Formats: sequence, structure tokens, C-alpha cells
Amino acid sequence: MKECTVAATLLAIPPFSRLPLDLLRRLCGPVEAIVLLICQFRSTEATPQSAFEFEQRLGHLLMEVGRCIVEFKYNDLEPPDRNLLPPQIELAGVWYQRMYRKTANRKVATLFGTITLMRFLYRPIAEGVASICPLEIQLGLEAARATPALADRVGQYAAQCTQQTVLQILRRDHGVNWSVGLLRKVTASVAAGMAEHCHEAQVAKLLKLLDQAFASRGNRLPVLAVGRDGIFAPIRKLGKFLGYCEAAVATVSVYDRRGDRLGTVYLGHMPEEGQCTLSNQLTRLLKDVLNRWAGALPRLAYVTDAGKQQTAYFKKVLRRMRHPRTGERLRWEWVLDYYHACQYITKLAEALFGEGRAAQAWAAKMRRWLKQKPRGIHRVLHSAAALRRRRGLKGTARAFNKAYRYLSKRIRYLDYPDYRRRHLPIGSGVTEACCKTVFTQRMKQSGMSWDIASGQGIVDLRVVHLSLIWEATRDAYLHTKDVQTLRTQLENHRKQHTKAA
Repeated sequence: MKECTVAATLLAIPPFSRLPLDLLRRLCGPVEAIVLLICQFRSTEATPQSAFEFEQRLGHLLMEVGRCIVEFKYNDLEPPDRNLLPPQIELAGVWYQRMYRKTANRKVATLFGTITLMRFLYRPIAEGVASICPLEIQLGLEAARATPALADRVGQYAAQCTQQTVLQILRRDHGVNWSVGLLRKVTASVAAGMAEHCHEAQVAKLLKLLDQAFASRGNRLPVLAVGRDGIFAPIRKLGKFLGYCEAAVATVSVYDRRGDRLGTVYLGHMPEEGQCTLSNQLTRLLKDVLNRWAGALPRLAYVTDAGKQQTAYFKKVLRRMRHPRTGERLRWEWVLDYYHACQYITKLAEALFGEGRAAQAWAAKMRRWLKQKPRGIHRVLHSAAALRRRRGLKGTARAFNKAYRYLSKRIRYLDYPDYRRRHLPIGSGVTEACCKTVFTQRMKQSGMSWDIASGQGIVDLRVVHLSLIWEATRDAYLHTKDVQTLRTQLENHRKQHTKAA
């Protein structure tokens, strides 16, 4: 087929007849290639190899069709006549002057490949401010290089894959060839935008989970459980590897009346002295959820080990927290992680019996007592002290004293039979898993090291992804990119120009 024949054929079809002729001409090549591909596949014997090649080639041709449509439509949004655009516009308190002709941005990446975008440039009247392109702002281009649809994909890819894998996916699935530097620039822009709206999406999700929890069947109150932990991440600064520094994670989970976990939202932050940022984010999240929750108050549980930051947060924040609406003191119950306590029982056993079956048998019995018997921790400590008096130690006194002292100082947080009776979680497995999913799986692969800024961008994306709030966060972010002031100025000028004509 010739181009004129293909165009004439498409014009004869009612849906295509309403399309501009310039667009139909652009579609002639890909459409003709698709027709020929279908004819060739029908004329040959179907084999796995031919089916594979057919789908591959068809996919590339359909991407080209999409690329042509997107390029035409985006370039058609801004009028070619510069008089239809205001000579000056104001944005964020800065005035800009329109240039005389359109210029090309030849590297705009879309889901269907790279397009050339012709747009008018506006230069600032004052010095020290970058020029703007109203069309790029209206389209919501990320870093002036990626459309919102592709930027959304880049954010999801970066949250889960290494940068080399992301670049391969972009080349294979979208026909986009980027450098590492450009990928990092777009990823950082997406992460910064998503992070601003993550909090509201997390609050909305927790409120929805609380609704489900109180509507569930059972004879216990639902539980709002908080956990936090630390994990070491490989950090570099100014190109030099500093070593492993402690990052921080936190979780907020909702359990229904039967004790089943309905869902969790995650928080994470790169290494920081005192972990103040994570503490502030977690406190703000809890207060906003409690402030907006209009129903009965759920049980409030804090399930962690007894690390320095975890203990400080309970004593300085949770224990003193008041309800944001009523002002009443909230009763947070600190549940010391059962499995962490069991580690110290094992250390007691090894100090009493040495390594072997005797130590394993005694430790298993004590773990059962701790979990099931009333005043179980008192029974464990009494048994350990009595055995030491009667039989002495086969391990070191230092190991025995350290484990015994750790458990005896935290007796009030080790009442696991009571916690289980009220369906409170007794293990911090959700938070331990958060360390793995937020940091280890993505940021501690072979040879990796991170600076604080770029690492935090990836952490922010992973937090949104793992909390299952990606769509809500993305929609909120895209909504804020809609610059109403700019649109109003452009529309008003076009109306005035039309009336004058």
C-alpha cells in the first residue's frame, strides 16, 4: 500500500474519519506494517518461534502507533500562533516573557517511546530564575524529560529494582534510552513528590482498616499496634565508603477482633543521629489517625525489643501521649518481643547447663512457661536462680547475670499469657520483616552503598509501595501538579484574543 491509499482507507472508516489528516498520515506507516505482519503470519505455519516473533513485532508496531498519537496530541495542545498565548505570565510570584517561536524538546519519554515536543519558552524578567515552558507544566513532565505515566512506572521500577535493571526495562518495554544520571534525576523528582503525600494516604488507609476491624466478628477490641527497629545500611559520603550506619524503620498495624492482622503501613529513614525524623513521622501519623477516628478507641500496643531508641520513644513519647481530641492520657502497652526474650532464656540455659540437650530441654520448657503460664516470667527467673544455687554454672557468671538482669528489669512487659488473652500481638515479626523489605532486599545487595539523599528517595518509594498506597499517593501528587493559575491566564488570553478578532 502507498501512504495515500492507506490514508484514504482509514478516512473511509467512521471512527478514523474524525481524526486530523496530519495524524492519519503519521499512522499510515505503522498501520501498513501491521497489516503486512498479519498477512505474513496467516500465510505461514504457526510455530512457537513464529508466534513469539509475531507478538514481539506487533508489540513494537503498536508502540509506534501509540508514540505517533501521543506526539501529535501533545504538540497540538499549544497553538502554533504565538499571539494566542499571553506575552507575559505570572507563576509563583515571578513574571515571565514569551519568546518569539517554538523550540524543541527532543527527549520527552513516554510509555510508547521518546517524542519531540514543540513548545513556547518563557524567560523570566528578573535574573536568577530558570525559564519555563507552560506546555511542559500543563502536561506535568517530570524533570522536563518524562510524562506522568512513564514517571509513575519509573518510580515503581526504582522502588523494586536496581538502576541497571530499570534502564534495561525502559529500553525493552518503552523504547527509552536513558543515562544513569537522568534516571536518578527523574527518580529523585518522583520520590520527592510522592513523599509529600504519603502521610495522608497512610492515615486514610489506617482509618479504613480500623473501620474493617471494628466491623469484624469477635469478642475482643481491635488493636492498633506500633513497632520500630533499626537496621544497618551501607553509607558513603563524598564518594568515600563510611561503613554501616543504623537506619530506622517503623510499622503501624491494625488487628481485628479475632487477632488477625488486616494491614500495615511502613515508615523508614536513612541513618540519622537520634532518629528524630522517623520519631516525628510516627508520632504525627498516630496523632492524626486518633484525631480523625470517631469510633471507640482500639487497644494500643507497642511491640518491640528493648533497644535504646525503642525504649526512649516509649518513655518520652508514647507513655506521655494524650488523645489529640479529648486530652486524656492514652494507655499504650509495651509488649516486649517474645522471641527476643526467648533469646535471653537460651543464654540462661547455656550458662546453667552448657551447650547440649539439657540446655535445649530447659530452655524449651521455660519458653513454654513464659508464653502460657500465669506469672510465667517469675517462674522462669525463680527456676534459673534455684538451679544456679544447687548446681552452679557451666558457663560464665557474666553471661548468666546479663541475661537474668535483662529479664528481671522488664518483668512488667513480659506478661504474655495476658497479652494473648486480649489478642495483643506478642512478636515484632512485622517490624523485623519491615527491615528486610524496606532496606535489605533493595539497598543491601552486593556492592551497594548509598548517600543519604539518594537512599532516602528509594526508601520513600519503597514505603509507599509496600504500604499498598501507591495509587492514592500518586493521584494526590498529580493533583497538586495542576497549576490552575497558569491555566487561567492562558485561557483568559485566548478568550480575549478571540473576541478581538
